[in-house]
Amino acid sequence: MDDRNAPQSEGENSTGLKDEILGELTQLFTGKVNVADGIVPPLAFIAVDATSGLVPAAIVGLGSAVSIVLWRMLRGRQLRFALAGLGGTLLAVLVALRADSSASFFLPGLITGTLTTVGIVISNLLKKPFVAWTSWLMRGWPIEWYWQPRVRPAYLRASWMWAAFFGLRTGTQWWLFSQDATTALGVARVITGWPALLVLLIATYVLGRRWLGELDGPSVEEFEAGTRPPWQGQPVGF
Repeated sequence: MDDRNAPQSEGENSTGLKDEILGELTQLFTGKVNVADGIVPPLAFIAVDATSGLVPAAIVGLGSAVSIVLWRMLRGRQLRFALAGLGGTLLAVLVALRADSSASFFLPGLITGTLTTVGIVISNLLKKPFVAWTSWLMRGWPIEWYWQPRVRPAYLRASWMWAAFFGLRTGTQWWLFSQDATTALGVARVITGWPALLVLLIATYVLGRRWLGELDGPSVEEFEAGTRPPWQGQPVGF
């Protein structure tokens, strides 16, 4: 008997979902896409800038990014995202020093956030939802599965949720930047950074799993095997 067909109690379902979410979040911080690489440098810059000014903040922020690269190198980890974080921090520091403005440290991120928002909206309008692409990059599932008529709507809903989040976050930060409110901008950057993104990721996973279940589409395995409906559906992951 297939274990996926076995009835589960509400408590078992709840525990299973918690384990899935924990596994997803653990993968974010220990897997190929290590989000911790992008957290430390901005936090270091904000903290030092508030107490010692722009130049010390630039030195500490850049130094923390270099330290992350060296740490991952010594541990034999992938350097792609650490190097990307170093490059982003270097660009932000150069822009801030050039403009002689601490707020300008966040300008590259604001531009990136704007482009991301626009990209998500365009991707959604083209019916190639953004969240499907991010899932494909992380999981390596066949990209054609995401476009299956009983799979795509779940990712499209999740992607519009992401568009709303990035639009609101970027719009708020642009307004603070226009007011030259560096401290408030830094706080907003931290709060709406990975803390808020983790909430978004959890919501995406929970709601996405629900939407996939409602659509009664095929699992990745069933899609690859060409199984005809009725389908069991994707057991884990989104």
